[in-house]
Order: sequence, then C-alpha cells, then structure tokens
Amino acid sequence: MANGLFTDEVRRRRTFAIISHPDAGKTTLTEKLLLFSGAIQIAGSVKARKASRHATSDWMEIEKQRGISVASSVMQMVYREHVINLLDTPGHKDFSEDTYRVLTAVDSALMVIDAANGVEAQTRRLIEVCRQRDTPIITFVNKMDREVREPLDILDEVERELGMPCVPMTWPVGQGKTFRGIMNLRTHAMTVFESGSERLPQDFETIALTERDTLTRRFGADFESAMESMELATGASPTWDREAFLAGKQTPVFFGSGVNNFGVMEVLDALVDLAPSPRSRTSTTMVNRQPVVKEIQPDDKDFAGVVFKVQANMDANHRDRIAFVRMASGKYTPGMKLKVQRTGKELRPTSVVTFMSQRREAVEEAYAGDIVGFTTHGGVQLGDTITDGASLQFTGLPFFAPELFMTVILRNPLRTKQLQQGLAQLGEEGAIQVFRPEVGGPMLLGAVGQLQFEVVQHRLKTEYDADVRLEGCQYTGARWITADTPAELRAFTDAYPARMARDAADTLAYLCTSPYDVRLAQERFPKIHFHPLREHAGLALQSAG
Repeated sequence: MANGLFTDEVRRRRTFAIISHPDAGKTTLTEKLLLFSGAIQIAGSVKARKASRHATSDWMEIEKQRGISVASSVMQMVYREHVINLLDTPGHKDFSEDTYRVLTAVDSALMVIDAANGVEAQTRRLIEVCRQRDTPIITFVNKMDREVREPLDILDEVERELGMPCVPMTWPVGQGKTFRGIMNLRTHAMTVFESGSERLPQDFETIALTERDTLTRRFGADFESAMESMELATGASPTWDREAFLAGKQTPVFFGSGVNNFGVMEVLDALVDLAPSPRSRTSTTMVNRQPVVKEIQPDDKDFAGVVFKVQANMDANHRDRIAFVRMASGKYTPGMKLKVQRTGKELRPTSVVTFMSQRREAVEEAYAGDIVGFTTHGGVQLGDTITDGASLQFTGLPFFAPELFMTVILRNPLRTKQLQQGLAQLGEEGAIQVFRPEVGGPMLLGAVGQLQFEVVQHRLKTEYDADVRLEGCQYTGARWITADTPAELRAFTDAYPARMARDAADTLAYLCTSPYDVRLAQERFPKIHFHPLREHAGLALQSAG
C-alpha cells in the first residue's frame, strides 16, 4: 500500500474507552452509540435463551445474572467513514485493575456522569488514571430527563474534580419533567426533546437558535433561563482549544439522556470531529543491556502491538483464549509472521478477529489504533509485546499488588486438573492474581476487590467444572522482588521460604501479613528490591538480563 493511503487509514481510526461510576448509564450509552452508527439494529441485541435482553457489551453469564459489567469488552463500528474502536469498561471499583489496563490501550476517554449525582468515587479514580497519561476526556452528562442538579453546578464540580476547565458543546433547556431539549453550540440549533427509546436522531425536531422569538414563545421561561445560564457558562469558560483538549487540559461537555437516545448523536459526532487519531506509544528497547525509551509512531510500517487483555472462554464451545492486542503501528494482514517478544517465539493464532461483543469477524486487514483478537491456546500473557521483527517492549500496563487474599480449597479432589487449568487461564487473563507458594500448599488468590473472588469462584464452577471453597488467610499484601545478583536473591528466598510465591507470569513475589513485614525484610536485605507494580519488577529483570 502506498504510504499516503496507509497514513489515511491510520487517521480514520478513533480508539476510546467509555468510563463511569456504576449506574451512571455507561452501558446504555454504549448501546446507543452502536445503534446510531448502524453497528446493531436494536439496543440490547444479545439475548438470553428466554429472550430477555441483556446489554450488547455484557456477554458473561454472571454479568447477565447480576446486571453489571465485570469484564471490559471491545466493539468496532464504522461511522462517517471512520473506524471507531469502543472499549466498554467495568464500572465497579472491584474490577478497576481491568479498567486501568484498558485505559492504556486507548487514545481518548468518554466519561459518563449521572446529572443527579455528579462526579462519584469510581469516576474520580478513573479520572486520575487518565490524567496520569494526559488522556483527552470527552464528558457526557446523562439522565437530564430526571430531577437533577443545575448544569452550572455540575460543570463547576467536573472542573474541580478533573482539574481542568469545561467547555460546553451542548446545553440543556430545562430538566426533569420540564426537560425541553439541548442547544448545540457547534451547530447553533436547539434539538427538541421527546421521551422514548425508539427514536433515531433524524426523528428529533431542530430549531435554529436565531429563531429566538419562536423558541421563547414555545418554551417560555425554560428557554430564557437556559440561555442565561448558557451565556454565564460560556462566558466563564475558555474558548475551545483542540490542542489543549488533546493534551488533557480541557474537556468538551455534552448533555442528554442516553436511555431516550437524546444527545447521543452529538457525542458520536464529537468522537469523529474532536477525538484524536492514534498517537505515538512509548516502548523500551535494550541497548548495551540497558532499557532505552523509544517512541513508536502509528504510521511506522512495522507491525507492533501490546496485549492489554486476555479473555478465556468467550466461546464456551471451543474453550479458546483471545489475546486483545492494541496495534501501535503498522498493518496486519492474514498469514504475516509475528513474534512474542517476551519469549522470542513465533505467534501462530488459530484465527485473528475483530469484535462486536462476542460476535467476531475475521480480520482481512487492520491498522494502528485497531484492537484485534488473536485466538490462542496459551503462550501469550498480559503486557506481552507482539511485533513482526523489531525487538522492543511496551510499558505502562499496570499490575497492582493485591490487598486481599484467599486460599483455594477444591471440594472434589478429582477435579484437580480442571482447577489447575482454570486458575492458570484466569490468572493469565488478569481476572484475578494467582499465586503458587514455592514450598507447596494450596493456591492463593489475590484481588483488589472482594467481588473479584465471587466472579472467579463462579467462573471456576461454570466454565471449568471446578467447585471451590475460598477461605481467608493471613496475607494482606504482596511485593514482586528482584535483586542485583542471583546470590542476593537466593539468600533472601532461603531466609523467607514460606513467604515466596510465583504469580501467573512466573514472577517471584514476597507475601506479607502487614506493611511492617516489608520494612523489616528491607532492613535485613537492603539489596533486595520490593516492587508494588509487577511491571517495575519486569523492567528490572529485563535490565539485569
């Protein structure tokens, strides 16, 4: 392909995550974006056997039972000749680690806020992750058809919490029972609200804001009050600056009601018009046994990507595993030779697919910015870099030290093989952290949140036929460890044999019962390095190796 056409394909891509606190309407908005782009025909189009509807992006059995998203999902759609990769994330804080990893794979984020509740706890955590990476954020204030707070108050809170100014792109006229519609500051027109989930964008009436007398006669004090508050908001806000937005220093704000299909098209258009195309990504390469930072540009011709998610059993009939790869550069075509940089082994996927929830399509070609799924039977882990030859390693995929631990007890010892397979695959997937004690004994599960244990227990039983009981244990934390020399590491492990365990990536960890354990061990062995992030341990090993 000529370089100009290749660059055009890359620039057509938009890859973003949709984030929020639970119950802000994130999954509903995801459905409507897919609906309006033409990717699905009806919202909730994945159905259970009894024809009860479930969200398109929620495919796991436990998600359908509980009505929550517990795993991030990937969907691709085409809108206005742009390829949009949407990553829906779990809202629940117990699955924040999965969400953090997803946020490393995107170029922007769409933040959904409940207009009645404002910025909530989980949203604050996700904002902080976005800010650490300077990820551009588009804000959608949802549920304006309910009794909500004043839009000026919401903007003020968002500005305080994000630490960046808001630039209104649409503005509500009324709220709750008197919600009349939104004024679009980009098109200078008002879209009139009508409730109902069957309407498409073209079904809503629009009136030019220049027809102010008409609007005042029709909507009275609600319209005049909205005009006053909008003028106050725009007067206090900076002018729109796309460069500031791309640097994570401004957020455009939209209002609407996702469940009523209202205000959604404005967001979809903003994703095309405002959100960035694929950006450069940071990697390291080894020079004289030292890691050197290298920026990978999306229009580099060589294929490079990073595994940010591994999902087991998306197709229960085939017991497969899919490695979700964010392409950082180059073009993928079927049959090309790829290598997993961690192991140096060739990657031979049985199929390569793009996603619409659990519906898959074979990839004929994919470009930087796209999310592709490599169907494998092992050999690929979270954080792995995959290239068509270049020796490099992408950084920034977080594995946090768990704070909660449980011991795994198998109810039927004859199912040991199934348990081992299940724990190996769920550990690779990052659904939970699995630790194998060096001195033997039951396997340990480490989690960020309690709900992770319940999900893994459920999945072990339903997907692997391994019924387990989870019991408490004395451990309250873990640190991945490295040393400057093998002798120092051996002295440490000999001193604390019962505290040593290996995780799903075979990385050595020190288990502790309190923060004092780490402090005392550090004082006794000052040349041992304790890492709260597994990535840091990996980089230390890479440098030493």
